[in-house]
Amino acid sequence: MDTSGFGLSTIGQIAVNAHDLERATAFYRDKLGMKLLFAVPPKMSFFDCDGIRLMLSLPDKPEFDHPSSILYFNVDDIQAAVTTLKQRGVQFEEEPVAVADMGAYVLWMAAFRDSENNMLAMQSNVPK
Repeated sequence: MDTSGFGLSTIGQIAVNAHDLERATAFYRDKLGMKLLFAVPPKMSFFDCDGIRLMLSLPDKPEFDHPSSILYFNVDDIQAAVTTLKQRGVQFEEEPVAVADMGAYVLWMAAFRDSENNMLAMQSNVPK
């Protein structure tokens, strides 16, 4: 079998650490409006991110207890998304800001923290 062309590309699941699984599950489900797929109490819950599973989990070992990478969620209308999340009690660290002129559109981003203090962000390609 020739493996010279092998390369990783598709992400199937992303893990985000939680210290209080019930609180984190409620945040992602109720405040962010994400679809809960299933839970495996008391350690894990799983959400659907357009075909990629997002797993909230308690760290198994001290070396795994760290903030997650920043997840960037695509949204069509970043201003409306920020307004909706603020109405649900989400606190923003960075209000929507234009970060790059990409020619046909401008890339906008906004950042907030989840209930476990992990940084999350939204991005939107706003047509010119």
